[in-house]
Amino acid sequence: MKTKSQKLLIDGPVGVLEVEALWQHENPEDANTKGVALLCHPNPLFGGTMTNKVVTTMFNFARDAGMHVVRFNFRGAGKSTGEHDYAKGEIEDAMAVLQWISLQTPARKLWLGGFSFGGYITACVAEQLMVTPHIWGLSDMELVKVVLMAPSVENNDASDVLLPTQKTLEIYGDADNVIKPHLMQQFADDKQIASYVVEGAGHFFHGRLTEIRSLLEQHAL
Repeated sequence: MKTKSQKLLIDGPVGVLEVEALWQHENPEDANTKGVALLCHPNPLFGGTMTNKVVTTMFNFARDAGMHVVRFNFRGAGKSTGEHDYAKGEIEDAMAVLQWISLQTPARKLWLGGFSFGGYITACVAEQLMVTPHIWGLSDMELVKVVLMAPSVENNDASDVLLPTQKTLEIYGDADNVIKPHLMQQFADDKQIASYVVEGAGHFFHGRLTEIRSLLEQHAL
């Protein structure tokens, strides 16, 4: 059965956030859909938006895996209002979207994915759900997978971020020209999370999206 997404504006911490939501069977309350994916995009200061092709690859993967899928534009990107806040505000944006999701659907198995700057934000969101879910009214959300695509660990200090070790994986290219590959591997080693390297791939995985999709199918369900 084909599904179609809807784009809408929801209330955010500093105005509105532009959201694209795809509900399985076009029904957020579908009783057979237990999983929902939230995806975070690259840095908007460098043109990143929710329609980024790596984010879209994750979006299509989650859709085809039978999950509801939601992606959104951080403050200052697309139709989302506000200004870039160098991660702090963007974490709040993601949590606001999660709160909105929790009101739309009974699905409670949460799959988190983020690329580059969005990978760092995703890691921080996972920490919020592990440490302070009650503050956000999200104690009933079950974190099932955290996927960090070339996370911006060089530009954002993620050394103290707590992650669900067994549920987290990192994917990066060993020819990344934006974030040093050895720092991403060091991050994975320090956090004791699984890492998968796409040989010869740069930061944006040009021409390698099929391989990313295959890695997700093998390791992210």
